[in-house]
Amino acid sequence: MVAAGSFIAGMLGALTGLGGGVVIVPLLTLAFGVDIRYAIGASLVSVIATSSGAAAAYLREGYSNMRVGMFLEVATTVGALSGAFIAAYISTSAIAVIFGLVLLYSAYSAARPGKDPALGLPADRVATFLKLDGSFPAQSADGSRKAAAEDGSAAEREPYHVRNVPAGFGLMYVAGVLSGLLGIGSGAVKVLAMDQAMKIPFKVSTTTSNFMIGVTAAASAGIYLRRGYIDPALALPVMIGVLAGALVGARILPGAKVKTLRVVFAVVIAALGAQMIFQGFKGKL
Repeated sequence: MVAAGSFIAGMLGALTGLGGGVVIVPLLTLAFGVDIRYAIGASLVSVIATSSGAAAAYLREGYSNMRVGMFLEVATTVGALSGAFIAAYISTSAIAVIFGLVLLYSAYSAARPGKDPALGLPADRVATFLKLDGSFPAQSADGSRKAAAEDGSAAEREPYHVRNVPAGFGLMYVAGVLSGLLGIGSGAVKVLAMDQAMKIPFKVSTTTSNFMIGVTAAASAGIYLRRGYIDPALALPVMIGVLAGALVGARILPGAKVKTLRVVFAVVIAALGAQMIFQGFKGKL
């Protein structure tokens, strides 16, 4: 049952860029009665698996922006270490309430329609200096990827410009803190920062987020491991399920219409968030 739930979490995390941790932690704590700190430890391991499974596929498809991801990981890694350090001094009930609030925000973020505001915008000086601009496979009218030309040449690519680099860098630190504190990939904040603040096309934001969450989680997983909060008997089935789901999600995303999926995901996450807040205030986690 744990592996099956993890499979669904990994698939949804890969498709939306939010990371499977937003499902794994409440699933383990609410459905299986796992202590929230051990659930966070298992979630961090699964987030690394999600990123590893999805990132390679997205790189082959030509969506992820490696330069943006590596640059922003500086902020998220420092934030993740900060969050993991803070977690030792906060009660489990407080963590549950904070997690529930993040879930509600993630639901709101997931339900919003994706846009590609960067297309056609002028270049940004900071992004140009750091060579962060890129391109991604051209989209057809229904939002799916255009097929390669009949002569066998590569599919058409659309260029885009990255904007507001300092604001995005600051939001990535916040995403890192949430990752270390709550054991999630904090993909909602990452996607929001890239999509809304930095004006990166939505599918590029999603796929780059999937690449980044593993590095962020790895930074804080070591601290949880040293404190004994990673149980191999729990983490292994979670990791296997999430990795399998992430690989399936990565194969679906390039040609998928994710609007319906995002709405379903938002409803599930909102329900889990409300339950986490309720249980946190009751002191049962």
